[in-house]
Amino acid sequence: MALLGAQLVITLIMVSVIQKLGSYSFARWLLCSQRLYRYLYPTNSELKTLAGVPKETSKGKKGGKHEANGKPETFHVPRSLDIQLETAPVTELDVVHLRFYTEYLWIVDFSLYTAIVYIMSEVYTSVFPLKDEFNLSMVWCLLVVLFSFKILLSLTKQYFTSEESIGERSTCIVAFCVFLLIAMMVLIVSEANLEVGVDPAYDSFYENASKFLENQGLSSVGPASKLILKFFLAVWAAIIGTLFTFPGMRVARMHWDSLRYYGDNKVKSLLLNVNFAMPFVLVLLWVRPITRHYLTVRVFSGMEKPLMTSDAYDTLRLILVASTVVVRLALMPRQLQAYLDMAQRRLDVQKKEAGRITNIDLQKKVTSQHEFRRVRHAAPDPRGEHSGGAPGADAAAAAGLPRHGAEETGRAEEGGGQDHQHRPAEEGNFPA
Repeated sequence: MALLGAQLVITLIMVSVIQKLGSYSFARWLLCSQRLYRYLYPTNSELKTLAGVPKETSKGKKGGKHEANGKPETFHVPRSLDIQLETAPVTELDVVHLRFYTEYLWIVDFSLYTAIVYIMSEVYTSVFPLKDEFNLSMVWCLLVVLFSFKILLSLTKQYFTSEESIGERSTCIVAFCVFLLIAMMVLIVSEANLEVGVDPAYDSFYENASKFLENQGLSSVGPASKLILKFFLAVWAAIIGTLFTFPGMRVARMHWDSLRYYGDNKVKSLLLNVNFAMPFVLVLLWVRPITRHYLTVRVFSGMEKPLMTSDAYDTLRLILVASTVVVRLALMPRQLQAYLDMAQRRLDVQKKEAGRITNIDLQKKVTSQHEFRRVRHAAPDPRGEHSGGAPGADAAAAAGLPRHGAEETGRAEEGGGQDHQHRPAEEGNFPA
């Protein structure tokens, strides 16, 4: 058989499919075809009508004195205003300008193609076992991990390049130190209790490296010590944990909002809780005394052998990982909608407050909820399958969603040109 053989054929076919289906996107369908709706901020004209603020007629040039030197019109309204926001469906035009939108499309679509390549390769190798061949599907999986790491690094970079993100930077530094300590504590646990796989991998690498050096006529005690290797692994794990600090907070917040939104539906609430807890359950599957020992070693009363073999247990872990991905993808639209609904809930809470607020601050309360975090929600975790989303597992983000259509444009102009959602992506806020 030629070099790589059928694996190379599968790869070339998938590359051709990616080129032919470039105009079709599973990620775009997830985002724009799930009946998500966003809230439109009230215009200045609507706020003046509700608050009883007299409308001043502008003289001379359009915009009058309220927009002199490009400054928007500002006035105060009572916080107790009864405002019912209008809704509009989320379309591709609403999200195409958002920051990291292209990265979101790429990582989700490429992960889907990678999953197809992996499944096809596994089916082939189950029929025709590999003989002195490299599993090319692992290269695809490695690329997904690298792309995910790059996107998460770009997201975290925002906190270190902005002058207003001092608190976020401090949080990231503290998180790095905490995760580094936890990682070093985990790595000293015996392989008999925790299936990290570092010790067997190091022993195999040490043996092969020593033989290679001997064949080359070099005298050496072998590669770096196991302690140095574990230290660098702990640093790597701490970096990954730091990258997931704020995405993890966002996932937790979206989960809380989703439970409030679907609190009356017991089935959906159960699915949401299962979705949130599954990453922790998956971690427990690598703790030998808790799971593997009871399922593959211990023989319960009335039975002659354990519940499953070691291979069956590994298959169970793989199935649970895939199930977690499917559940997360299925619940992703509901969680995003619950996050968008926070705009109306914010105004409902504001009704109970006394005092006054400017029209700009009130409008920003609505537009801030349009800052999706799609990449964070959908990017795979470089550590494996994580609560971060699919297909490993919060999610990206950007500037606000614009008002589209002639009627909405007219409403914005009537309101004094206060279209805060038309800010360029480069100016989009990146709140924690």
